[in-house]
Amino acid sequence: MSYAAETTGRELFVRHAKKDGRSVTILRAVDYGSSCVVEAEVFPAGSQDIVKPGPYTFADASQATAFVTEAIESLIYLGCDIYDN
Repeated sequence: MSYAAETTGRELFVRHAKKDGRSVTILRAVDYGSSCVVEAEVFPAGSQDIVKPGPYTFADASQATAFVTEAIESLIYLGCDIYDN
């Protein structure tokens, strides 16, 4: 596989979590063919900084989707609203 093919992925989805109108996190899944990566941006309360944990690499899109689904379910439980971007 060429280097260009490894660095160009296909965005699968983006989920944006907000609570009380404030961004909490943005999760983005990108399929690179041989792996799928979930990128995260976290907006800590009381801070102007953006934290970027990860990226989280999975063998395929179904594993990445399961990871994001569990994260989103937890955020909903904590009172966040979820948006598709």
